[in-house]
Amino acid sequence: MDQSQTPLFTKLKEHHLRQTISFHVPGHKNGRVFPGKFSSPFADILNIDVTELTGLDDLHDPEGVIAESQHLAANLYGVDKTYFLVNGSTVGNLASILSVISPNDTVIVQRDCHKSVLNALKMANARPIFIAPEYDGNANVCIGVDQEDVIKAIKQYPSAKAVILTNPNYYGITRNLKGIIEFAHYHQIPVIVDEAHGAHFILEDPFPASAVQAGADLVIQSAHKTLPAMTMGSYLHVQGTFINMERLEFYLRALQSSSPSYPLMASLDLARFYLAQLKSEKTQIRSLVQSLTQFKKQLNELEGMRVVSPLVSHIKEDPLKVMIEPVHPFIKTGYSLQRQLESQQIYSELADLFHVLLVLPLSGQFPFEQSLQKMKKALEKAINNETVLNINQIRPFHFQNIALAISYEEMQLLKKRTVPFEKAIGKIAASSVIPYPPGIPILMEGELITNRHLAYISHLQELGAKIQGGQALSNQQLEVFSI
Repeated sequence: MDQSQTPLFTKLKEHHLRQTISFHVPGHKNGRVFPGKFSSPFADILNIDVTELTGLDDLHDPEGVIAESQHLAANLYGVDKTYFLVNGSTVGNLASILSVISPNDTVIVQRDCHKSVLNALKMANARPIFIAPEYDGNANVCIGVDQEDVIKAIKQYPSAKAVILTNPNYYGITRNLKGIIEFAHYHQIPVIVDEAHGAHFILEDPFPASAVQAGADLVIQSAHKTLPAMTMGSYLHVQGTFINMERLEFYLRALQSSSPSYPLMASLDLARFYLAQLKSEKTQIRSLVQSLTQFKKQLNELEGMRVVSPLVSHIKEDPLKVMIEPVHPFIKTGYSLQRQLESQQIYSELADLFHVLLVLPLSGQFPFEQSLQKMKKALEKAINNETVLNINQIRPFHFQNIALAISYEEMQLLKKRTVPFEKAIGKIAASSVIPYPPGIPILMEGELITNRHLAYISHLQELGAKIQGGQALSNQQLEVFSI
């Protein structure tokens, strides 16, 4: 297929150039009805913010330019079918899981998954078995699930209806999934991979391999995270014979907006175009990687922080992700380092106890040198206002293999109450506690609360982490089920 084509974007542009008059939704009427003093920077985007007009196709029943754009994406990624998602990878996770899971089905799930995976499991009334990821002490980060742990779980639960993995993790760390997928398929079990941060992996070496290349049945990618797509623009790739396509398409129609954003969909068309052009230019990829490598080297030379990586051979890191940790007398945590960088208008993807995570561009044309100068200035201006003075006080959290203490069905029948932290130990959590980002629960709804959970949650609160958990959490309380 001709990857230089941009069917949807081109059609939208042609529609705009015909100077049409809008007697249809949306109400801004191609930007004619809009508060004048706020028209910039909206003006250009409103020109192509239309609806399902003649010739512009329909996301929920595509036969024209949207269908063509999705076919081009499927061809580029080498899959049977690709769907455009306008509600982010969240809706891809929801639709994928609901399409393969029925009430009370057992499903094997990587524990450090995004909250959208847990929401889907709850909606499906599934019975999840959680597999803990390995932890690397050098980089203080999870590094994915071990293949043998997943295979062991499949052997223990041969009736499992799906394996759900997260690869790469938020920090760009990947595992080779081929062995897991082949073993699962041998047992007639489909594999769903949340590859939200890996839409660019088909560029191949030095980038990690994509789950589509490893044979996963359903792969969900956030094009907006590393490709030039608008926020919420994502792809869902399908391949193989394990997926009921009618059921999958039902959930996509049910869960996605019936008024999908045309600018967003057009950006998915253009993101695919951008990736295809980059993939065809090996010299451009080499130049890009050289720019990224040089920037990381210069980051590591800044006094006050360092670039860290896991010290293991069985993982691969995404060149677009950089973990930096403070080595500064006045900056002890990632949260503090993030605040210091923001004082110089450098905004990172996330901070945790140990790191700040940078997501680098898929382009060598970027203000790298200016960024380095601002970071240097931020480190030089740091003053001693830390509450944590001893690095040994900063403790990691290790996930464990678990099953929920009660089923999702049982949760719906139970009442909830709020208790102080000290009285929550041994009770069952009635709501999740989620540091955000990255959106991975420390404590899941339905999980038995331990002192380990409470100590870590308190630790995060003391250090200024942003945690989703409601008003009770800010008052040192947790919601629990009344049993």
